[in-house]
Amino acid sequence: MSPTLDEVRALESQHVLGTYKRQPVLFVRGDGVRLFDADGKAYLDLLSGIGVASRGHNDPELTRAIIDQASTLMHVSNLYYHPLQGEAAQRLSALSGLSRTFFCNSGTEAVEACLKFARRYWFTKQDTGRTRYVSVKGGFSGRTMGALSVTSDPHYREPFEPLIPGVTFVSASDPAELLAAVTDKTAAIIAEPIQGEGGIRPMSQAFADAINEACRRTGTLYIADEVQTGLGRTGFPFYFQALGLQPDLISVGKALGGGVPIGAALVSERVAETIFPGDHGTTYGGNLLACRAAIVVLDQLTSGNLLDQVRTTGEHFEQRLQALAAKHPVVTELRGVGLMRGLEVKVDAALVVDEARNRGLLVNRTNEKVVRMLPPLTISIADLDAAMDILDAALGAVDQGAQA
Repeated sequence: MSPTLDEVRALESQHVLGTYKRQPVLFVRGDGVRLFDADGKAYLDLLSGIGVASRGHNDPELTRAIIDQASTLMHVSNLYYHPLQGEAAQRLSALSGLSRTFFCNSGTEAVEACLKFARRYWFTKQDTGRTRYVSVKGGFSGRTMGALSVTSDPHYREPFEPLIPGVTFVSASDPAELLAAVTDKTAAIIAEPIQGEGGIRPMSQAFADAINEACRRTGTLYIADEVQTGLGRTGFPFYFQALGLQPDLISVGKALGGGVPIGAALVSERVAETIFPGDHGTTYGGNLLACRAAIVVLDQLTSGNLLDQVRTTGEHFEQRLQALAAKHPVVTELRGVGLMRGLEVKVDAALVVDEARNRGLLVNRTNEKVVRMLPPLTISIADLDAAMDILDAALGAVDQGAQA
C-alpha cells in the first residue's frame, strides 16, 4: 500500500534537507501529459518537470530503451570507451553545429563546464588576463558557485557571497550597455536566448546582434545557455538559431534525457582544440544509461514532424493565451515562443498556481508574478484546449479575489 501525502511529508520533515517549498500533492504515476496523485486524481501537466519530460510521462519508446540498457550495462566510468557517447554527441553536433560534446549530469554542471572551458581557451592562447564574464540581469544559470556567479538575482547570490569575481551584469534591453561592457579582458558572454526563471523573456534581435558584434570586435566567446530553451522547446532545435547567434559553447540539460539525469556542454572546434585531458571530468557523466536515454530523445526530436508540431501547437497556445489575457484583468502581459510561455499577473502568481492545481492543472510560478508553462512537446491541441479552459477558470477566481 502506497504511503499517504501526510506520511510522506512527515518522513521528509525528519530526513530531507528543506531546500524546496513543495506543493501539497503526492504524485505516483504519469501517462503522457497527465500525472496522477496518490488518490487517483488526474492533472494536466503544463510544467513537464520544469521542461524535462518533453515527450510526456511514461513514453513507451524511452521506457523500453531504459529497461533494455539497465539490464545490459549502465556504467563503466570515463576511464573506458563505451559505444553510446559518440552516438549521442554526433546527434547533438548535427543539431547545434558545434563539433564536440562534454557530457555531465545537469544543466548547471553544463554551465560550469562552459565557464571553465572559456577560461581554459584564453589560458591556452596565453592571454591569462582574460578572465572576466558578462552576463544579463534577470538571467538564471544555476545554483553552484560558478553558475551562481553569473546569475544576477541577489535572492540567490547574497547568502553565498563572495562568489567568482569579475562578472559584469548588463540589461537585456540595452545593447549599448553590453557593447560597452565587453572588452579585451572578457573571456565570455553568457546569456539565455529566452530567460526562463527570469520570467519567460525572449532576447530581442537587437541584443542578439550586439552579442555578435561584441564577439566579432573583441574575440570574446559566447555561451548560449539553452538548458531551458533547447531541444525543440521553441520549435527550433536551439533558440540561438532563430536569432542568428553564433555560440562557441552551449549548455544543455533538462529535456536531454527525458527524465534520466544528463547534461552536456557543446563546444566549437576552436575551443575544443584548447582543452586537454584532465581539464574537466565527471564520474557519472555520459554513462550508458543516460546516453541511451539521450539518443532516444534526440532521435524523436529529429525524426518525423515534432518540430513542425511544436510550432503549430505553439501558435494555437499563443492564441488561447492572448484570449485569456484579454479576458482577465489580472493578466498584464503574455510572453514566450513555441511551447515556452509566461503570463505575467498583477498579483503573486502563486495564487494562480494554487487555483489551477486545485482544478487539475499544473503550472508554476517564476519571477514572483509570472505563471510559467512548459508543456510536453507532444501535447495535443485537445489537451492544450482542456488545460486552457482550466486556466481560464483559475484566472477567473483570482480576478474575483483581486477585486474583493
